Amino acid sequence: MTTPLFLLRCVQLGISIRDLDLLTIGLVNDMYCECGDDSCKNAKLADQSDMDMF
Repeated sequence: MTTPLFLLRCVQLGISIRDLDLLTIGLVNDMYCECGDDSCKNAKLADQSDMDMF
């Protein structure tokens, strides 16, 4: 990952330069990935029978 790409992701997430003192690069990447997953809907919520089969 390049520095410009990292800073772009920070801007997209609304993270300020001051906030970066408290965050790691990995945490910012995880936040960016989770942000993309917000639009996905799970087809079914697992219940006890699903957990038993697992």
